[in-house]
Amino acid sequence: MHLARSLAAVLAASALALTGCAGDDLADDNASDDSSPSASADKGSVTIAGQNFPEATLVASMYEQLLEDAGYTVETKLVDSRDAYMPTFPGDVDIVPEYVGGIVNFLNSQENGDSAEPFEAGDGQQLADDGADLLEAAGIELLDVSPATDTNAFFVTQEYSDAEGVTTLSDLEGTSVVLAAAPDCEGRLDCEGGLSDEYGIDVTKVLELGYASDQTYQSVIDGESQLGETSTTDGTLESQGLVVLEDDKAIQPAQNLVPAISADFLEANPDVADILNPLMAALTTEGLTELNGQMAVDRAKPEDVAKEFLESEGLL
Repeated sequence: MHLARSLAAVLAASALALTGCAGDDLADDNASDDSSPSASADKGSVTIAGQNFPEATLVASMYEQLLEDAGYTVETKLVDSRDAYMPTFPGDVDIVPEYVGGIVNFLNSQENGDSAEPFEAGDGQQLADDGADLLEAAGIELLDVSPATDTNAFFVTQEYSDAEGVTTLSDLEGTSVVLAAAPDCEGRLDCEGGLSDEYGIDVTKVLELGYASDQTYQSVIDGESQLGETSTTDGTLESQGLVVLEDDKAIQPAQNLVPAISADFLEANPDVADILNPLMAALTTEGLTELNGQMAVDRAKPEDVAKEFLESEGLL
């Protein structure tokens, strides 16, 4: 869901290849079993790529299970950031679980430079419409935009919030902080760049500890960092004594969940829309927060949470 700054394509491609094994954890061992429904249907292969944080892993597993149930042989590759898979999408990658603002603004920065004015519509479908030309030029189509939305959020400890009277990001104007965040945060308008330029926060250092990761939480709890990056659907913060600061200047664009698909792949496999669109309709922000909590608090496996949800919605 993040706006990203470009890395060298060769490094990104290498990262995708090296971390492809992350998707193996999601892969159903029965995918290659000739007795499975998927094998008997034999609709061909599909490659899913995505970011390797819990929510994205969960949604990738939902895609994978639905597509395998429909007869596709699925390979899933999860990587650290959007920079790593975009050089091969579309192409080697067919489908990506995306966020509207993330994909549109990534393409915008690719086409018009890192300083390009970002698309800022607060409505997911409007943002998708605004980025239609960029998506078409890239050979990417978006399926139905889900009502479920998840934007970047920044948290502090409840103790820090109470002691300093900090409840909004504007309350940190002029304050020096260390930020624990995703590897691609620095300079991004929805991350370090926006905190520095729009809010006037003095981010002295970005610790690349991951998006909504245990390391990021612990860094803030231990006082190594004052500010951490997570999402608005993070269901773990209260139990850890952490609190999100309000994005009162609204630097986050709409980040509704949406399947991004290679236009060529979709033309050849139009049934994929019928497989994934019902999932988008079934997901809600409240429901997504609950599913995230099952993984983070209850330590449930993403593939198990995904399967239970799909079955409960009659999708699997």
